[in-house]
Amino acid sequence: MAMDGKTKTLAQTVGVVVLMGGLAWASVPFYDWFCRVTGFGGVTGVSDVASEDILDQTIKVRFDASRERGMPWEFKPVEREMEIRIGETGLAFYEAYNPTDRVVAGSASYNVAPYEAGGFFTKIDCFCFEEQVLQPGERVQMPVTFYVDPEIVDDREGQYIHTITLGYTFHEIDLPESHAALAPEETDDTRLN
Repeated sequence: MAMDGKTKTLAQTVGVVVLMGGLAWASVPFYDWFCRVTGFGGVTGVSDVASEDILDQTIKVRFDASRERGMPWEFKPVEREMEIRIGETGLAFYEAYNPTDRVVAGSASYNVAPYEAGGFFTKIDCFCFEEQVLQPGERVQMPVTFYVDPEIVDDREGQYIHTITLGYTFHEIDLPESHAALAPEETDDTRLN
């Protein structure tokens, strides 16, 4: 069966739309993988163990906190900056407070600046690895354990980095099922307040 010109054009158009949709769908996980492997875009590394090498050189690490619009928590770093030796394990805390009268769940996204430092900034443990759920009026301190990879001193661009900023942005998420079952039912009146 031969296709006429209109049918052929329609089939080509549908093919292009399907191809572009597939590429768009695959681009997000591919970009995420690329950033994790290269540290591009300020994405950090993750390790189960501390660095074995600790240098005498120090680096300053600054801590930043923000909230996505609509996130009702208060969120801030406990300490704004610290100076640590390169390769040394650092421990910093962020504080979150839920001033509302309802249970609120949050998830933190993060980045490192300058972007070139992302591949050298390694987290051992972080509150950002899990969802956080705060009860009404609850205040918590959340730890992040990290180190700066000693390879930064031999990197063509990394060797000029003297300050790294670790930033987190919290955004509200749906309550996990385990907490949603415990939360009181909201009525139309409570949602309006």
